[in-house]
Amino acid sequence: MPTPHFLAAAGAVVGIALTGRWKLQTGAGIDLAPSMHWPSPVLAIDADADRGPVLITVEYRISPERREAFLVSIRDLEQQRRRDGAYSWDVFEDAAESGRFLETFMVASWLEHLRQHQRVTNTDRAVQDAIREFGATAEPRVTHFVAAKFR
Repeated sequence: MPTPHFLAAAGAVVGIALTGRWKLQTGAGIDLAPSMHWPSPVLAIDADADRGPVLITVEYRISPERREAFLVSIRDLEQQRRRDGAYSWDVFEDAAESGRFLETFMVASWLEHLRQHQRVTNTDRAVQDAIREFGATAEPRVTHFVAAKFR
């Protein structure tokens, strides 16, 4: 049995020697510092830290001629939202009003959403700012919905 272990160890050493000069560059040039650009949510109800789930909506107003480019760009937000704790994400288009879109994502609890505010990086902010440029006439409207408590 020592021969297979020796061969595996020797293969690992050879592999390290052959691939040591190639480094993973997936994070090169990415500013991962927290941007802290999301404003604190305004609360009119008591939202305990463990209360949830929480539905967050972001309403965008986009000119109809920029629709396709907007839909391509907003797909970049799905990865950000899910990485930062969202377990559901989607974009809806208003069937009655052209150019009105609603991004939705859900997180498990109010505390998890507050943590999202701290996880947004400067690189994330650049992506979000680029998407906001599609609706330059109005700032996106953000709303928070916490699951209702039944007594």
